[in-house]
Amino acid sequence: MTSHQTTQTMKPATAAKKLGVYLEATPAEFREGVVSRAELSALQTDPPQWLRDLRRDGPHPRPVVASKLGVSISGLARGGVTEALTTEQIEALKAEDPEWLRRERATQADVRKETARVKEKKAEQAARAEGSGDARS
Repeated sequence: MTSHQTTQTMKPATAAKKLGVYLEATPAEFREGVVSRAELSALQTDPPQWLRDLRRDGPHPRPVVASKLGVSISGLARGGVTEALTTEQIEALKAEDPEWLRRERATQADVRKETARVKEKKAEQAARAEGSGDARS
């Protein structure tokens, strides 16, 4: 029996997500085909001009917009941002600094603090358990 190495491919939407770009803004040949793992790797290591332009100028997908604004994706939705935004639009929002954005940034900061506190507490508990010879799991 001969084993054939099959090339693993992914849908353009998956590849766009991995590349951090908005699918609808990619070239038609990217959206209409499939992307192999080797092609994805090549795009990541040596991005073509269209990919560099998209990453720099957008439009950006919501996870990237949320990250650039310092809020969660849910925070974007609560603020009424449901579409992809360009870098210029993101910068304009930052400059405008609406109330919802300030509120969501504060919420995100609180979430990060709580996550850090919980992580630190777990590390302390693990260190105490290790120090006392407690082998419970």
